[in-house]
Amino acid sequence: MFESRTLKRLDQMLEEGIRGEFHESAYDESRLSRLESKWKQFLENSGIARANLEQEKENIKGLISDISHQTKTPLSNIRLYGELLRERLEPSGMEEETELLRQMLSQAERLEFLIQSLTKMSRLESNILTVQPSRQKLKGLLEAAREEILPKAGARNITIYMDCSENAAAYYDRKWTLEALYNLLDNAVKYSPEGSEIHVSVKEYELYTAVAVKDQGMGISEEELPRIYGRFYRSGKVQQKEGVGLGLYLAREILRKENGYLKAESKEGEGSTFWMFLQKDD
Repeated sequence: MFESRTLKRLDQMLEEGIRGEFHESAYDESRLSRLESKWKQFLENSGIARANLEQEKENIKGLISDISHQTKTPLSNIRLYGELLRERLEPSGMEEETELLRQMLSQAERLEFLIQSLTKMSRLESNILTVQPSRQKLKGLLEAAREEILPKAGARNITIYMDCSENAAAYYDRKWTLEALYNLLDNAVKYSPEGSEIHVSVKEYELYTAVAVKDQGMGISEEELPRIYGRFYRSGKVQQKEGVGLGLYLAREILRKENGYLKAESKEGEGSTFWMFLQKDD
């Protein structure tokens, strides 16, 4: 009877600890057995650790927001002043100075993109970013991603084809899944030859709905495939291309948070296909 009562109390204490509702004031030290007393101490320490972790998370969240906010204005000003200066230089025929200015503006854009990517990455890794998936149709998502990438694709005369039925649907967060899909399209445009084609299609399986992005680019070697999702990883073949090596990493982490996954199929010299597997239901 005593053991049963003790086990029941321990179970109750553990349940409260799991829910984050354990309060030491609810338990009288004088009435606790040695085992119960140790259990109580453990739960108290766990509660303190949880509170410290939450505080640290809030501190990181504040730091990330500060970095993002404080760098936005200086970078915008650099780009603005640079554009004004370029307008004055171009009619003067100062080609060397104009080229230096163009390089400066390009680096400012790259720095802005890097800060934005690092901010997103930090939010993902510290679990500050929360996805809110729901069952939605996919055609609107694909069309929105296509609209975003069209200026870059048009500049390189790359045609993007979409194949998605009206009823195709999956369980996803629209904002962040759009970010993941755009990253795949951005890579496809970046690493494909001018005048080529990119095909985006949807295939439904029993548990997942898959969105495929297929390009006619340079492809990825078998040795490199396992490494392409690493933070800042860039193949030696594309070092001269724009980018920082975070697109695939961010896309994979976003899909993970939705209980989906990213898969790549590629052969060197024959293009690549990236599959976003999204859950069909919650």
